[in-house]
Amino acid sequence: MKDLVVQGPTLSPEALDTFKVVCMPERITLYQRAARCVTVRDDAETRRAVQGLSDFWKLDNAFVDSKLRLSDFRLLVLDMDSTLVNIETLDEVAALAGKGEQVAAITESAMRGEVDYKESLRRRVAMLAGVDAELLTRVYDERLALNEGAPQLVSECRRQGLKILLATGGFTFFTERIKAKLKIDYTRSNELEIVEGRLTGTVTGPSGGEIVDAEGKAQAVREACAQIGCATARAIVIGDGANDLKMMQLAGVSVAYRAKPVVRKHATYALSYSGLDGALNWFLTDA
Repeated sequence: MKDLVVQGPTLSPEALDTFKVVCMPERITLYQRAARCVTVRDDAETRRAVQGLSDFWKLDNAFVDSKLRLSDFRLLVLDMDSTLVNIETLDEVAALAGKGEQVAAITESAMRGEVDYKESLRRRVAMLAGVDAELLTRVYDERLALNEGAPQLVSECRRQGLKILLATGGFTFFTERIKAKLKIDYTRSNELEIVEGRLTGTVTGPSGGEIVDAEGKAQAVREACAQIGCATARAIVIGDGANDLKMMQLAGVSVAYRAKPVVRKHATYALSYSGLDGALNWFLTDA
């Protein structure tokens, strides 16, 4: 037996009634745009029925341990592009430079896991050789926004004692600004080479090292957990693309956020309709 959490902007009394019929919970606890159905069957038949209702009503569902606490974890790990923030930052820089379609096509293929991430990143950045670095500032100021629920998720995790890691194949230009804005503890990201105010078309990893790819993200999780003094199983990892899978596999809880099918398939839970703060509804929190 587990608890079933259903949530999303379309959660209505009518929708909730259908879950009651299927699951017959002992009781229901209501949150904002979410409901916890306490003590339900967790078998294949119930899961199929719940997924069918969730698809129909456009809601997220999760079968969770009734005693799972947020404070059981020590680290929250977030991907950046299309997870913590609303855009693919490199695609937006390319769009302002007039090369958006070519770069976005490679990005999409990489996120589906169809091409090697390091090679795809080098190819995309090379297309931007000679572009005015001021476009990075324009993207940050004009196009980048935190995804719904991001500040609430980070704030509550911090209050419950978790450290925060931003691990991304994106760029230090953006991660350093987001780190300051959200008071993030650790970041791992790539660096764009800029000479005389223009992108050279070259990208490296931190301090000129290896490009941060799927393994680089996973290593960032290992190192952060080692610094904190905990196993990686005490991390919650949230991502959307194929290059997030290795770090998600290390986690005690992995979350597919508006993610590609390959990521949803392997994640513990998925958020396809709810904001990032929807993850908080799966856990009991200490007051």
